[in-house]
Amino acid sequence: MAEDHTNQQPQQPPQSAAPQGFDAQQSQAYAQSQTQPFAQSQPYGQPQAQQPYGQPSAQQYAQPGCAQQGYAQQYYAPAAQPVYAAPAPKKKNMTPWIVLGVILFAVVFCFTIGAMSCSSAVRSLSNFGMGSVEEELTDGPTIAVIDISGTIQYDGTACSPEGLSSLLNQAEENDDIEAVVLRVDSGGGTATAGEEMAEYVKRFSKPVVVSSASMNCSAAYEISSQADLIYVNKTTDIGAIGTVMQVTDLSELLDKLGINVDNIASAESKDSSYGTRPLTDEERAYYQELIDVTNEVFVENVAEGRSMSLDAARALATGLPFTGEQAIENGLADEVGVFDDAIEAAAQLAGLGSDYNVITLTQSSDLGSLMDLLSESDSDSATSAAAAKLIELLKNEGVLS
Repeated sequence: MAEDHTNQQPQQPPQSAAPQGFDAQQSQAYAQSQTQPFAQSQPYGQPQAQQPYGQPSAQQYAQPGCAQQGYAQQYYAPAAQPVYAAPAPKKKNMTPWIVLGVILFAVVFCFTIGAMSCSSAVRSLSNFGMGSVEEELTDGPTIAVIDISGTIQYDGTACSPEGLSSLLNQAEENDDIEAVVLRVDSGGGTATAGEEMAEYVKRFSKPVVVSSASMNCSAAYEISSQADLIYVNKTTDIGAIGTVMQVTDLSELLDKLGINVDNIASAESKDSSYGTRPLTDEERAYYQELIDVTNEVFVENVAEGRSMSLDAARALATGLPFTGEQAIENGLADEVGVFDDAIEAAAQLAGLGSDYNVITLTQSSDLGSLMDLLSESDSDSATSAAAAKLIELLKNEGVLS
């Protein structure tokens, strides 16, 4: 027969005795620790209410032990999300605004400083990007130096016809500039560029003195030959009067590489200088005549510039350079001297005493010249301040350096 346990009190687990050596207070605390986990509302032998048996308590979940912490951090920590750098903001195209600003400031400046400056500013704008002369301030008698260093070619610098012409025109128009010294350090370049530059020096009305550095050869010497005096160092390579044309024949190499080149030309000799076949005898003779005619122009310029006969100039046109001292002996140069000696010689030719200035004429962009003109104006402080702001903007945009 089943027993009714409804009114029975839950059995308490047997209490173990306190360990030996405990005093009364320690024994009481030990006894409480043995009975406290068993709630009155929960039968003996069952786990605590609302807590599944064998699972950690909420407090244990909230505060895991050291081992649990390490495990959680190692396996369950959310993976770090990749960080993508935001794309750099697209740089705005400021060119239209820059051009508009330049034009507006030019107009304001024109009304401020008068018609003469207006014409200059408009002329500068019309030549935008073509290069212009950077004006040097002169005060009294002045010797201007033009540096011709590098290959003679059409590149817009002082080593080109357009660059040298611009600088010589500035020296011509400036009443303070009494003479020009060409500081030459060049092994030559293209025949036509040398011919043009020699013509510009020939037409220049003021004294011109050449100061030769390490090299003054070929097309560079053709230019120098039109000066009034040529100074050299003893070890300067100078002269090398001659003209050359190169046609490289690569046909045998192409054959060995198994490369066949078919030239489709409008005439038989149109591909003669392409290097894909040897020159014919007729083509070689034609090119030789072309070189001879070109070289004759060179020789004639040297003879005229150095005041010697054509025969004497032809005799020196071996294509080989001379030393500075040899050039003085054969008439291609005048004096041994350094750069300062050439400056003094130019001053003497101009009839100057010892009191004179020396400046170097250089190239700059039209935009830079216009901005300098605007910023240096004292007639309108507002215009100058605004121009300074525009210059800063142009530098930030990389238009001006």
